[in-house]
Amino acid sequence: MSAENYLVLGILGVSLILFLSERLRVDVVALLTMLALSVSGILTPEEAFSGFSNPAVVTVWAIFIVSGGIIHSGLADRLARLITRVAGTQYLRLLMVVMLGAGVMSAFMNNVGAVAILLPAVLAVAAQAEIPPSRLLIPLAWASLLGGNMTLIGTPPNILANSILEEYAGLPPMGFFDFLPMGIIVLLASTLYMLLVGRHLLPSHGQHGKLAQTYHLDDYLAELRIPEGSPLAGRVLAETGLGRHYDVHVIHIYAADGHVLFASPGRRLNQGDILLVQGAPHELTRMARERHLVMLTRRPVQDLEHTGKRLGNLGMGEVVLAPKSTLDGKTLRQVDFRTHYGLTVMGIRRQGDLFVHHLADEPLQFGDALLVEGPLTRLAMLQHDQNLLLTTPVAENTHPRNHDKAPVVLAIIAFMLFSAITGLVHIAIAMLAAGLLMVILGVLDMNQAIASIDWKSVFLVAGMLPLGIAMQKTGTALLLAKMVIQALGGLGPMAVLMGLYVLTVLLTTGMSNAAVAVLMTPIALDVARTLGASPYPFALGVVLAASNAFMLPIGHQANVIVMGPGEYRFADYFRAGWGLNLFLALVVAVTLPLVWPLYP
Repeated sequence: MSAENYLVLGILGVSLILFLSERLRVDVVALLTMLALSVSGILTPEEAFSGFSNPAVVTVWAIFIVSGGIIHSGLADRLARLITRVAGTQYLRLLMVVMLGAGVMSAFMNNVGAVAILLPAVLAVAAQAEIPPSRLLIPLAWASLLGGNMTLIGTPPNILANSILEEYAGLPPMGFFDFLPMGIIVLLASTLYMLLVGRHLLPSHGQHGKLAQTYHLDDYLAELRIPEGSPLAGRVLAETGLGRHYDVHVIHIYAADGHVLFASPGRRLNQGDILLVQGAPHELTRMARERHLVMLTRRPVQDLEHTGKRLGNLGMGEVVLAPKSTLDGKTLRQVDFRTHYGLTVMGIRRQGDLFVHHLADEPLQFGDALLVEGPLTRLAMLQHDQNLLLTTPVAENTHPRNHDKAPVVLAIIAFMLFSAITGLVHIAIAMLAAGLLMVILGVLDMNQAIASIDWKSVFLVAGMLPLGIAMQKTGTALLLAKMVIQALGGLGPMAVLMGLYVLTVLLTTGMSNAAVAVLMTPIALDVARTLGASPYPFALGVVLAASNAFMLPIGHQANVIVMGPGEYRFADYFRAGWGLNLFLALVVAVTLPLVWPLYP
């Protein structure tokens, strides 16, 4: 091996460690990789920055704008309602329709967007059918990953592999629907597996939509009445220091005159008021004793729900941190959540664990599920919040959908598909034109279009593409390809292909599928070239494997989104996912050579 080979492999190894450790954001790791390749002299500045002008990167961010138009026009909502209406309430039928519906949606829009749109609808129908959400949400996430395999724009690995085929290997690119046959086979096979085997491996978590029971509120809520002579009578809530001295949180004040008051810091407490307080049982007892309060025996959750129904303007809901949320890594205190949203966070669910204490100083993480309580108008406003996904239905709908633009969006999509399928223009041009038409025709304004883009994904792709250039320029991809052939070549070309497939699955379990595609596609192409085989089945095998992020939630954002609402733990993904990975490997081994022969 040359010094350049060692250098590229060293940069690659450090990048893999950083991806898997999650010490840094994936886009930061990608940009550091790009910088290291340039500073080391492996790549020229033009080559290092070429990812930002690559058509694949333009296609990726244009897809986000098109997906944003589909969402803002209400088209995705209509499809979600249609899917849940067709699904009914019988579990097997519901499971099948959810998986197939999510797969079709993610073939034409961002995978995470498809999950975000379908999540509230699936939770609602799960509650109606009295099915634990955990029996449906992992299949929803996995179907969105697999459905992206059906079209060129369905998932970034498809776009990147196609770009590497065209830009760096000098081969004709694959067409828009060239992915469709294997995409359909994989989606149908995974649905069949989940219906016959996988459903028995899914946990039964959740309380069929009963949020109060799910968050065990009765264990952490109490109603405390201010009697005559209490030192709290006549004082402003902020002056009492209750939260500081007892680690409790006052949620509402049931005033003596019958009104329900928001527990703002400037609210004055009066004799006869009843405080709805959240905290550990021993802290609540100590506070009642030291402040001369009377702890009532009635159940606070029932009173809270009854009050909300009686007044008609209070309710509880669950939200999940969105993929592009600016709240990620920040505490409720730092963002002043209660003032900004007008809602109280009563609990946080994360990776199967429940947090009900010290919530104000708990850093939020992507995928966290938050139980919030407050005015229904405030809950309804979360339907169009960029940072939070509302997973529970509310009576009011303030989502600013341009429903009259749905036909316009359908026409734009038809134009985009026609242009891409016929080869009238390059796919990047077709996607860019579709994104611009969304703005020009009023489906989105420019601010909404920019906000629709997941810039983390864009920088990830732009930063990792130069690694593919470096691997080919230095011969590192060929070197690794020869190692693969040396290890498996004696078993035949199909064994080599499946070796690449399995390696890709293992990598995508813990790191971004886009990064894995950039890493593995050049190796797969050099393997095919060395064997004298067709490059297309080898490239397709890599991108199919890159979507199989089933065994750990960190493999894809879609897995993380459903983790809180489904009350999943890491082990739940592995228990249900390893068998599906094995089954799909067998399916691909049998069908891929039939659809895409190894030798032309």
